[in-house]
Amino acid sequence: MRMGAVFMVIGISMFISGLVMFYSIEIGQKEQFLRIIKNTGTFIGLSGMGVTLAGILLHLINKNETPIKENFDA
Repeated sequence: MRMGAVFMVIGISMFISGLVMFYSIEIGQKEQFLRIIKNTGTFIGLSGMGVTLAGILLHLINKNETPIKENFDA
């Protein structure tokens, strides 16, 4: 598997786990541990978006394009 695809899979899983951590805790929690989990979910979700973007860019950069063949017989 190419590295771009690996980064995309890792980034998507980070994003989904961040969403789960963020939305599983209710807004306005007073308990410190739950607020830390919610803030960590925000950080992991945003980092997952960046890792996914890096995977997409790696995939596009490493894509093998066919060379242009020009025919000068005229």
